[in-house]
Amino acid sequence: MAIKEPDKNLYWYNASLLTIEGKGWSDTEEIYDRLPKKAKSVVREPVWNLSKQSSGISIHFTSNTPSLAIRWDGFNAMNHMAATGVSGVDLYVRYQDKWKWLAVGRPSKPLNETQFFTDIGSEPREYMLYLPLYNPIHRVELGLPDPYTITPTLPRDKKPIVFYGTSITQGGCATRPGMSYTAILGRWLDHPVINLGFSGNGIMEPEVIDLLCELDPVLYVLDNLPNMNQEAIQARSESGFRKLLNARPSTPIVLIDNIFYCDAYLVPSRMERYTTCNELQFQIYQKLKAEGYEKLIYIKDNHLIGNDGEATVDGVHMTDLGYMRFSENLIEPLRSAILGNK
Repeated sequence: MAIKEPDKNLYWYNASLLTIEGKGWSDTEEIYDRLPKKAKSVVREPVWNLSKQSSGISIHFTSNTPSLAIRWDGFNAMNHMAATGVSGVDLYVRYQDKWKWLAVGRPSKPLNETQFFTDIGSEPREYMLYLPLYNPIHRVELGLPDPYTITPTLPRDKKPIVFYGTSITQGGCATRPGMSYTAILGRWLDHPVINLGFSGNGIMEPEVIDLLCELDPVLYVLDNLPNMNQEAIQARSESGFRKLLNARPSTPIVLIDNIFYCDAYLVPSRMERYTTCNELQFQIYQKLKAEGYEKLIYIKDNHLIGNDGEATVDGVHMTDLGYMRFSENLIEPLRSAILGNK
């Protein structure tokens, strides 16, 4: 299964033959896509194109190798986000029963190759490799020397957490894939995650809600308000919540307030949107709770990313600091929802 590098004791393995987490559907057009093939003719073109980006997908494997190299394709960057987050790969290792960061692959050209590590001893270890947040991926290969081995880690016997939302959910503007809030919470809660964040397009469309209804997660987290105005909320939110609640009546569904725009204290239009949209979504939540939908959970914006204005790149998209603060404020409600559903 491996291809030997000429004149080197280095063998390249196709990572797609290892354990892949973060996919809600197996019948995808390409191996690292996020939506099934059938969605191409159903969802809008921008959603479909964003679903080709590998945010939230991770590769799990076990190896005793003392050195590890990687090849992967793609090099894109944004004017407000590090290329390591957009197109990089991010390696974690299970150490003393916790996931610990180990190495990052920095992209620089259409086909990248880097050495993750060269001398860490040869005991078996479990690894998790996060794929890029905003780059379509077609090729991932892992390189190690003979006689060391690499094997798929057994899939976790746990239902995933499904996140549906915006660029903030997709990972903008984390500096590396493992620092998106969905990835952080996945590690802390020790659950697989499915990231259905669609940058600028997480707008509670019925076609996407229909796809969410097909999944069987331990928990849904809906974080759509950053992409929605009052008209969109009135048109789609209540019907979307109802459809998901009725399709999965035993699965908790978490709704999240929009975070406070960091410049809203001086920009009236930003303050108005933040206030009115949060109030409108919360009113829908209260209405549904009054009707008896007990599995609906609401997280209010009680300084979810702090109140010092230092947690975003541009007032909206989170830095790593913002993602850490956001995760710290979400973990207990999510943990309680998961435990309450067992």
